Amino acid sequence: MASLDECRQVAELERTIWEYTTSDDVVPPPVLIVSIKRGGILIGAFDDAGEMKGFVYSMPAIRDGRPTQWSHMLGVTPDARGTGLGIRLKLAQREAAFRMGVDLIEWTFDPLQAVNAHLNFAKLGVVANEYVENLYGASNSSLHAGAPTDRFIVEWKLREPHVVRRVAALSGPVARDGSVSAAPIVNPIDVANDGPRPGAADLRLEDRRVMVAIPLQFTTLLQRDPELALEWRLATRQIFVTYFARGYRAVDFFLGRTEGYYLLATT
Repeated sequence: MASLDECRQVAELERTIWEYTTSDDVVPPPVLIVSIKRGGILIGAFDDAGEMKGFVYSMPAIRDGRPTQWSHMLGVTPDARGTGLGIRLKLAQREAAFRMGVDLIEWTFDPLQAVNAHLNFAKLGVVANEYVENLYGASNSSLHAGAPTDRFIVEWKLREPHVVRRVAALSGPVARDGSVSAAPIVNPIDVANDGPRPGAADLRLEDRRVMVAIPLQFTTLLQRDPELALEWRLATRQIFVTYFARGYRAVDFFLGRTEGYYLLATT
């Protein structure tokens, strides 16, 4: 159970991590404290000096008549990134959900953020078949640079064998079907001098599995070349909306040297 003071620390971390220029997008401490009194989950991570270095927050939700958790935020301070803290917070959230009798956690994330995609799909085992255009509208976070806030809605089915296997394998390499590498790429990347550009997309592939390419370092691209970043946003939006409507869902993600690839599969 978090205190009001700890909720204030969370709000301050929100401003720091997402670089909000106003408080419009920050969850107020009174909302946090009331939420966790009625089924929300708020877990903080502290260093030896007692300074909060990260947190995860989810609120109670209902999906198809059953209780779930909607995970609104996972944040880690810049100096604590790359330490596995984000994964540990998600696993702690999973255990808290189990104690509540909940076996589904959902959340949104930007499908063009490759590091987050790797965490969500390759490490945690989420799946996604919902794509929402500009879900949060114009954000005052400098990290978003005015770009449309398109998002995946992902499902983390905590007791599914696929999820259990991914969580059990966190300390080692992920075991994958070797045939995955043969899946055709919907949008082969056009390598240009000013950075990778989205190639022409084939929206009519009918293979059981297909790959969708995205650039690495999308946040940097937003700052350096907003027009190219928007080109990537609109191109991948069309791909995901089209293939999801045809019954595909995103089930995995692979990090390459200069690009990342989603694996889409039919159910």
